[in-house]
Amino acid sequence: MKLVEMGIAAKDIVTMESLENAIMVHAAISGSTNAVMHIPAIAHEFGFEIDADTFDRMHRGAHYLLNIRPAGDWPAQYFYYAGGVPRVMEEIKSMLHLDVMTVTGKTLGENLEELKKNGFYEHCDAILKEKSALIGKEIKRTDIIADFDHAIGTEGSIAILRGNLAPEGAVIKHTACPKEMFHARLNAKPYDSEEEAIDAILKGKVVPGDAVFIRYEGPRGSGMPEMFYTSEAISSDKELGKSIALITDGRFSGASTGPVIGHCSPEAVDGGPIALVEEGDLIEIDVKERKLNIIGIAGERKSMEEIDAILKERRQNWKPREPKYKKGVLRLFSLHAASPMKGAYLEY
Repeated sequence: MKLVEMGIAAKDIVTMESLENAIMVHAAISGSTNAVMHIPAIAHEFGFEIDADTFDRMHRGAHYLLNIRPAGDWPAQYFYYAGGVPRVMEEIKSMLHLDVMTVTGKTLGENLEELKKNGFYEHCDAILKEKSALIGKEIKRTDIIADFDHAIGTEGSIAILRGNLAPEGAVIKHTACPKEMFHARLNAKPYDSEEEAIDAILKGKVVPGDAVFIRYEGPRGSGMPEMFYTSEAISSDKELGKSIALITDGRFSGASTGPVIGHCSPEAVDGGPIALVEEGDLIEIDVKERKLNIIGIAGERKSMEEIDAILKERRQNWKPREPKYKKGVLRLFSLHAASPMKGAYLEY
């Protein structure tokens, strides 16, 4: 009611600057890859254009501060104990738009100043002191939320990869990926559903050096469910978690860890390159260079021109699948969903 009386509407709060703030906080806390769809979808509804490339650009140079699972060491509740999002925003405020309006009727900068004055951070410090006594070990705030100048990393937390396998892009949370997999060459093992992939992993059919593909799980293919069980099966295996990758046109949970690459676009149901992958194809992942490519066939390295010719031939032989959903809301979504790189919102 107060906002109504002040004449403040949603459009005054959800602005390009506030959305950019959300992306910077996302980078600082190693947020879920789902935000790469959610924030662009929100922006689209308000008439702004944000896509996956916006995330990639803004994450480069962003300070990653939060040492919370799954990317870090501490359980999630310790984020709250250490000061939560306000503390993170206080640390990265040099990279935020502080003049944006908020739901309090005050600007973000005013809110942060008020928290410093009303004892909020002293309250958080008292909670940490109490928790330290319970576990018999001193817990410092900086164990959980690093200072800006002593960031855990300075490349944000996600990257958008591109190449002949994902011309429109694919997303990886590199802060939750083993360093061994930042640059890897792997052998493709494609599956057309998560059920097939998890069955193969549990039966030992997936071995170190494999790139497990789960396709036809994108927005148009199946509504884009999370590939949570498969990613957990991989990351919970100490050997596989550092030696194979999971690549999909589906998505992941914010709690997923390991070498998992999602939102591969165009998706399989639209005939994207992920639909054309065959067992034994050589796959190269290069997180630093933002690359995701097929570089060989049947275990043999090929030139990119040869790969292009082979993919062209495969595409000519590829046949679209029958729609998974033939009626209802999911049928409408499968017909009108935008690319995950844009936000997977309905285009109509």
